[in-house]
Order: sequence, then structure tokens, then C-alpha cells
Amino acid sequence: QVQLAESGGGLVQTGGSLRLSCAPSGRTFSIYVMAWFRQAPGKEREFVAAINWTGGSTDYADSVKGRFTISRDNAKNMVNLQMNSLKPEDTAVYFCAATGSVYYTNRHVGKYDYWGQGTQVTVSS
Repeated sequence: QVQLAESGGGLVQTGGSLRLSCAPSGRTFSIYVMAWFRQAPGKEREFVAAINWTGGSTDYADSVKGRFTISRDNAKNMVNLQMNSLKPEDTAVYFCAATGSVYYTNRHVGKYDYWGQGTQVTVSS
């Protein structure tokens, strides 16, 4: 099993920045891809960004491309999501996810085996 511990999030004004972090523990050697998803009230969970744990290749949703950056911190064994130029529509609960079922970055919720508890991001206008 893999456990995911998220940190970061909070309240920020439009145009501000926040950084989310996710630290996996347990059977981390089984992880191929890590990702961030988000879910706003009344909406389905949607893909934000993903990174291949070994090769470092990344993928982004069109809505965050150019504003968000996903990265690995090998020394601390965690994944970060740097969010810049935040907009009110970025307001959501953000979830860290990991999978050992697929080798390459993937945008589908169902491909991810492990999930964090979620952290709230609120962008005020």
C-alpha cells in the first residue's frame, strides 16, 4: 500500500501563488506516476497535472498550462505543485494521486490507485 500526505493550500487573492506538496510513504517503489486532481463543489473530479516518477515527463490540463508546474523533489521524496496566477475558478479541493498500474502520465481518475485526503485551495476575487 501507498499513503499520500498532502500539505499546502489555503486562501489567496486572484493573481497570487500557492504551492502544494505530496509525500508518498509505504510501497513507494511501486509508483510510476503521480498527479494532482481537483474537485469543485457540485463538479466532478478533474485532472490538473501529472508527472512520471522515474522519467520526469509531465502533462497538464489546458486550464492550468503555463500557470501551474508539477515537479519532483528527489531529496525529500515528494511531488510539488506550484500554482501561479491563480484565478477564482481554481478554487477546489486538490487531491494528490499515485498509480503503479500505468507507466505513463494519465488523465483518468480511474487509473489512479492511491489518493490523499485533499487540501482546500480558495482563490478570492
